[in-house]
Amino acid sequence: MLLTQETATETIVNAAEHYYEQVLSLLPRIALGIFVIVAGILIAQVVTNFFKKRFLKKAEDPLMARFLAQAVKIILILIAIMMALEVAGLRGVAAGILTAAGGAAIILGFAFQDIGKNFLAGIILAFNRPFGVNDTIMIDNHFGKVMALNFRYTHIKTSDGRDIYIPNSDVLTKPVENYTADGFFRLEFVVGIGYEDNIQSAKEIVMQILNDHPGVVHNDTHENFVIENELAASTVNLKVFFWVHTVDYRRASRVLRGEIIKLVKEAFTKAKFIMPGDITEIKLYGGAQDIPLRLKSDPPDDNLGASN
Repeated sequence: MLLTQETATETIVNAAEHYYEQVLSLLPRIALGIFVIVAGILIAQVVTNFFKKRFLKKAEDPLMARFLAQAVKIILILIAIMMALEVAGLRGVAAGILTAAGGAAIILGFAFQDIGKNFLAGIILAFNRPFGVNDTIMIDNHFGKVMALNFRYTHIKTSDGRDIYIPNSDVLTKPVENYTADGFFRLEFVVGIGYEDNIQSAKEIVMQILNDHPGVVHNDTHENFVIENELAASTVNLKVFFWVHTVDYRRASRVLRGEIIKLVKEAFTKAKFIMPGDITEIKLYGGAQDIPLRLKSDPPDDNLGASN
């Protein structure tokens, strides 16, 4: 029994010494592998910065340039890690890591399917996207200017200063309204004139304002016009349609539209067009015959009687 214990102890000691010697022999290679990883990360950063500048300088789409630069960095870091494992003599570990990564990818794919869905959508949008940087878009009631496209979300900034991060899966699957894709957008508003006013003269005044304004687009493709829109209770409503450039859609849609409305109002006033307000009709039910009235200039009277 004593011999067996001594043999077991000797076996353990020999095995420990053997593994210790193996670790000592591998230490230089492990250190070299760590150096390869660190050097690979630094080289990947330098190469990424170099190509990012080249991409941004030559590419028409900055979002695509940033995406490609980030993809190059990730690929270079993965190559550096695999080379480090090879140099350290851990080829079996590298194969095991790849196998484990494949299994983990399947498990994590089910656990974090929303993240994976957004990531894949980001890759698709990097190569096929219905908008670019600084385009004004609307996605699912979110309206703003595109600031950046990341792997998981699209960043837009609203006109009131809010930053909204929309998951790329929503960008890919929901309708996207691009207000600045071709550089033109049509604005409209309604103006009412009196029934006794000349409709044709009013339309000519509006068209003259549109033709003279430098901010309004004038070409054969984008036509500005005025139509009779509605016979309302107290006005004949005219609807004005005109095109603007959308270099900055948010300014054009507010400031320029307001300028045109102001000019139309001033021109109608100068031409002595009647622009009546809405008329409210009051009907009395239940046999009421008299209505107590008081002029605005009259002093208050607590004892109002029936008007005669």
